[in-house]
Amino acid sequence: MTQTERLIFLINYLQNEKYGLKSIDIPAQDTARKRLLRSLMNIRPPKPVSKEFLEVQDAYLQEECMEKGIISLSGIPLAGPGIYLWQGDITRLSVDAIVNAANSAMLGCFVPCHGCIDNAIHSAAGVELRLECSRIMEEQKTEEPVGKAKITKAYNLPCRYILHTVGPIIHGTVTGQDQNLLSDCYRSCLELAAASQLKSIAFCCISTGEFHFPNEKAAEIAIQTVQRYQKENQNSLEVVFNVFKDSDYQIYKRLLG
Repeated sequence: MTQTERLIFLINYLQNEKYGLKSIDIPAQDTARKRLLRSLMNIRPPKPVSKEFLEVQDAYLQEECMEKGIISLSGIPLAGPGIYLWQGDITRLSVDAIVNAANSAMLGCFVPCHGCIDNAIHSAAGVELRLECSRIMEEQKTEEPVGKAKITKAYNLPCRYILHTVGPIIHGTVTGQDQNLLSDCYRSCLELAAASQLKSIAFCCISTGEFHFPNEKAAEIAIQTVQRYQKENQNSLEVVFNVFKDSDYQIYKRLLG
C-alpha cells in the first residue's frame, strides 16, 4: 500500500464503524484527508479494532513519523549537567520516555484535531494508546489524581514509553498547593522513569496550556524540581525540557542560564 492508500483505508474503516460518519465525503486534498483521519481517531472510543486496521495504521503512522524527522538526544545541545532544552514537536523525540500532560480521565483528548499535547501524542501513537489507557483506568476505577504518573508503551512514536501526568488546573491566583502539585508531577515522572530503569525523559510544559498555569512560574518549578531530584539521586537520568512556543523557549533559556 502507498501512504495515500493507507490513509483512505483507515478513513473508510473508521467511518464504517459508526453509521453517522459514513456520509462524510473523503476530501480530495491530502492535508484535508489527514485532518479527517486524525479527527476520526480522536473521537473513537476505546474499543477493539481489527488486526488489519492496526497493521495499516502502524505502517501509516511510522511513515509519517519518519517524514517529520526523528530527533535523538545526541542531536540536542546540553543546557546544564544532565539537562537539555529543545524546541519542537515532542512526538519527534527518540528518548526513553516523553511526558504527556493528560486529563483526569487519562484517555486522551476527544476534541477533533485539538491543539493540546494530549491530542498530538495520542494521534501520533495510534488507537492502541487509548486502549491501553482505558485498561489502566478500568483497573484503577477512579480518575487519575493530580501530581501522579502512569507509564504506557509509545506504540508508533520514536520514544519507548509515555509517562502520563495530570497537572493542576488554575482558576485565578496560583496557590501554594498548586505549586506543590505541579512539582509533584515532575517528581512522580522522574521517580517512575527511574523505577522503570529509563535513562532519558522529555518533559512538556505541564499545565501551561489548557490548565492555565503561568508559564514563568511553571518553568521555575519544573527546573527546580528536576535539579533537586538530580542532586538527591546520583543516577544517569537525563532530562529534556521540550517547549513548543518561542516565549517558553526564551523563559527556559534564561532560567537555565
